[in-house]
Amino acid sequence: MSSYTRKWLALIGCLSVLNLSAMANTEVSGIMVEDSVKVANTELKLNGAGVRTKAFFKVYVAALYQSDRKSTTAEVITTTGPKRLSITMLREVSADTLSQALLDGLNNNCTSEEKARLFNQMLAIGEIFGTHRYIKPNDVMTLDWIPGTGTVIQLNGKRLGEPLPDNNFYAALLKVWLGEKPADKSLKQQLLGKSA
Repeated sequence: MSSYTRKWLALIGCLSVLNLSAMANTEVSGIMVEDSVKVANTELKLNGAGVRTKAFFKVYVAALYQSDRKSTTAEVITTTGPKRLSITMLREVSADTLSQALLDGLNNNCTSEEKARLFNQMLAIGEIFGTHRYIKPNDVMTLDWIPGTGTVIQLNGKRLGEPLPDNNFYAALLKVWLGEKPADKSLKQQLLGKSA
C-alpha cells in the first residue's frame, strides 16, 4: 500500500469520526441539540426537545436531559441524580418577561403549601434574572439539578446567583414545562420524548 493511499485512508477515517460526531446531535428549529451532556461528572441523555411557541412566534428551544429516558412527568421528577433543562433562545426576551413567565408557571403548577415552602427560592429567581436586562437569540440558559449542591442556573456557561438547595424547588421548576398546566402543551410532549 502506497503512502499516498494510506494518507487518503487516514483522511477518510478522520472524516468518518467527524461525521459520527455531527450525527450525535439533533436539529430543532435550526438549533443543534446535543444528544448527551455531562453534568456533575455524569453523562446525561437527551430525553426530548422541542420549541416553545407563543402567539405563533417561536421563543426558544428547550431540551431535557437525565441519566435514563422517561416518558411521564412523575418519572422525570422522581428520578434521582443530576438533571438538566437547557433553553436556547430564538428571539430576544426581556429578563423581566422570562422571570415572570417562570413565576407564572410555578404559580400555575404548585399548591399553596408548596408555594409557601418554596417562597424564598421563588423570590431568588427574580433576583437572579434581575442581573440581566435581556436574553438574546442564541443565548443558552441551563437549569441543572446537582445532588448535594442544588439548582444551578447558568447563562452562556456563567453561573447566575447561588445554588438553590431544595430538590422540591427543582421539581417545581420542571413542572413549569411538564406539569398539569405546562407553559406549552406541545413542548411538554416533546420533552417527554413523545410526538407533539
